[in-house]
Parts: sequence; C-alpha cells; structure tokens
Amino acid sequence: MNENLKDKIIRLENSSWHIEEQIDEGGFGVIHRAKSAKGERAVAKFIPKSPGAERELLFENLEDLPNVVPVLDRGEWGDKWVLIMPEADKSLSDYIEEKGGRFEVEEAKKILRNVAEALVGLVDVKDNIVHRDIKPSNILLLNHTWCLADFGISRYAEATTAVDTRKYYMTWPYAAPEQWRNERATSATDVYALGVVAYELLAGKRPFHGPQLEDYRHQHLNVDPEPLEEIPENLRSLIVECLYKVAESRPTPKNIMQRLQNVALPGSDAAKKLQQANAVVVNRRAEESRRESIAKTERARRIDLAQVAEQSLLRIVSSLNEYIMENAPNVNHAGRSWTLSQAKLSIDSLEYIGPPWRDRNHDLPFDVVCFSRVTIDIPRDSHGYEGRSHSLWYCDAKVADAYRWFETAFMYCPLRRISSAHNPFALDPEESASEALSTVSGTEFQAAWPFTAIDQGNESKFIEQWIGWFGDAASGTLYSPNYMPEKDPEGSWRRR
Repeated sequence: MNENLKDKIIRLENSSWHIEEQIDEGGFGVIHRAKSAKGERAVAKFIPKSPGAERELLFENLEDLPNVVPVLDRGEWGDKWVLIMPEADKSLSDYIEEKGGRFEVEEAKKILRNVAEALVGLVDVKDNIVHRDIKPSNILLLNHTWCLADFGISRYAEATTAVDTRKYYMTWPYAAPEQWRNERATSATDVYALGVVAYELLAGKRPFHGPQLEDYRHQHLNVDPEPLEEIPENLRSLIVECLYKVAESRPTPKNIMQRLQNVALPGSDAAKKLQQANAVVVNRRAEESRRESIAKTERARRIDLAQVAEQSLLRIVSSLNEYIMENAPNVNHAGRSWTLSQAKLSIDSLEYIGPPWRDRNHDLPFDVVCFSRVTIDIPRDSHGYEGRSHSLWYCDAKVADAYRWFETAFMYCPLRRISSAHNPFALDPEESASEALSTVSGTEFQAAWPFTAIDQGNESKFIEQWIGWFGDAASGTLYSPNYMPEKDPEGSWRRR
C-alpha cells in the first residue's frame, strides 16, 4: 500500500498509463492521477490482491449502464489490481462539505434521481448486482451527472474477510440493518443507503450519529431517525420507506424513480391532505418495521447465545464423563447418562427458549436463554425418596446481560406439607419457578439451592459435587437431606 507508484509506467489490458501523484487513499486502495499513452486524463485505483477474492469481483463490466462511473482499463501491477476510471469533477461528500448545510429540495431530487436510475439499471439489466457501499464518497459528479463508483470493492472486501469481522468493512453510518446481522445484501440494501444519503442531503445531517460501532449497530437496527421537516410530504414518506428496518418493506429502485418524478412544490390543498393521510400509514409501517427488526435481532442474539451455551455444556459433560470413566470404568455409559449399580446420573439435553421470552417464562426476574437439568435416580427407599435433581439454566442471574450456566434447585414450601420423590428438585424456567423466585410469601415452591455458576472456571466444583453424590447413590448411602434448604439461596440472584 505504501509503495511509491508515482512516475511508474504500467501496461494494462487496453493501454499503457503514466502514474502521477497520489490524490486519495481508502481502506481498499490508493488513487493516483494517470495519463494514457494517447494523453487521456484519468485516475488509477490500486487495490491490494487478497487471498480468497477473485479478480472478477472487481472487474464487473458495467459500462453500458446509466449513471455508473465507467472503468476505462483494468489489469494488475505486481501485488495489486488496477482500475482506470475517468477523473470526476467532485464527489458528493466533497459537495456536502462545500455546501455546509441542507440542500434545496430540487437539487437533492436531481442527485437522488441520478443514483436511483443507476440502481434501476443494476436490478433490471445486470441481474440484481448489489453495490453494498453506497455513500457520498462513492457518488461522483461526471459530465454533469451524479454517478455511482467503486462497484465490486465491497464484494471484494467481503470475500477476503472472515464472517465475524466483516462488519468492519462496511461504512457504519450508511449500513443497512441486514448488513449488521451479516445477512445477504440485496437491492434493498442499496435502497436503505440511498435513504440515508437522502436524509443527509435534506436534513443537513445523517439520521444516525454513532459514534462507536455498537452505537451505530443499535441505531440502525432499533431506532427510527428524527422526522424530516420542511420538505414535501410525499418526499418525506419516500425517505421513511427507504429507511424501513425490514428489507422486504422498502420500495424498489424503479418505484423510487417514479415517485421522485412526482415530488412537487407546493402542491394543492387536496394533494397535501392525501399525502398527510398516506404519511400516517407510512409512519405506522415504519414503527412495525422497527419492532420486527428488534425481534429479528433478538432472535439472532439468542441463537448465538444458545450455541455458546451448548458448547459450554458439552465441555462440562465431557469433563464429567472423563472423570467418571477414569474412576469407575465399569459404569454403564450411554449418551449423557451413567449407571453404576442401581444409581443413575444423567444430564438432559439443552432446551432452547426463543422469543417472545414472556410467553414461556412469565415473570422471572432475569433472562434465561436455555436450560437443562442434572439428576441422580435411585430405587425408592422406605420414605419414598428417589434421588435429587437440580436445574441448569443459561441465564444472566447475577449481572444483566452476563450469561453463563447456573445451577439451582427447588423445594415445596414446608407449610404446604407436600413431599417429593426427588428432594430437592429441578424446575423449568416457567410459572412455578417464577413463583419460587418472587418476593411473594406463601407460594407453593421455594428456592432450595443458591444460583451457583458452573462454567468459566467453576466446572471442577460442580463435577466433584455430583461425583460425590453419584458415589453415595451407587453405594446405597444417598439419603434425603435432613433439612431444607441445604444452603441458603437468598440473595443469589438479581431482582428487577
């Protein structure tokens, strides 16, 4: 990237080019002025070759499409790909800085129509090619027309970047919700970015201000921008629709083109009334789209957490199994259960709780993503005792949004004079458990074991405890506890 390219003569597919001074540098290349052997003026963009990305990602032939900056020549120079393009008069980012404030409606309309026409060509002519990185610096004024540039750069970046770091190769203020969720980009992704640009032109500021990555992520996924003021109602509604959180709800580029042609100032009183009524519908749908995006983001978050929980639980089960097999090689092992003599130790498969959370878990004071249980079964003794079971919950019982595996257990309220074959016993995170963890007295169930972390360095304590009980059970010396609760559980979980 830092190689001195000035005064180099490079041969590409169509011509030789004399490379002049560097004029810009971006995350995926440097730009120099260039002059062909015939004296044609242009700019040369040098992009480092990266493993995993093919040249075709950069070298898409779009010269026949409207309002797209053409590629005059292409090729390679050492460890770089080279694109030669006409030198534009200015970029939209430069023009926004030059203007220093809001654009007049008519000038903003012209810019937006030029870009929308380019998007129509991408959808209709080139089988839904997606730009992925529309922003003012990629919109260039060329021959009095605002054109899209840098096609292929975003796809090239995406192909060379691991999934978990791909978000760093999008432009945060303009990235659509689906990009923040690492979902497939479509034409609607470009429409969203165009909506951000439109808002910026007409408001004199961007709809979302970050400033950090996680701030932008939250804003694009969950927050609606402030309403635009002092512009025609039908234009305001169009921009709101472009910024819908749910991609499928956004207008198509062709629809945007048609509606931009119909934006008029000031409009008749009757037209204004109809536009205002339409705006009510648009705003309601924007709120519905925002809520759907929040729910979709929450689903994805919980799925990610559940995957971590499953991996963590598997590690605990594997360690438990190694311990048992090393110390009791005659144990009968099947899946997540171990039988020795007449005692059986088992850990249930994980059960995932998807949103909406409250439908399943009523009024627990914290969030549970998934759960299991660990159980020791023995033949029923003369008192009706058959062993014990504890709940295993992957939750944020101690600190909000700090998820890990916790062990707990429950008992019947002594005043109810109800006995259980397992003592203490596990409960799933539902109504009975929420009663036990509430501040209401006299409920049927009570906590009988403090919420105790069993992962992230606490696995050995958990394993030693259950191995000990398993050994007692196999020896016929596991008895119902003399008193309950065995350990004081109060204060071991957070309240609202």
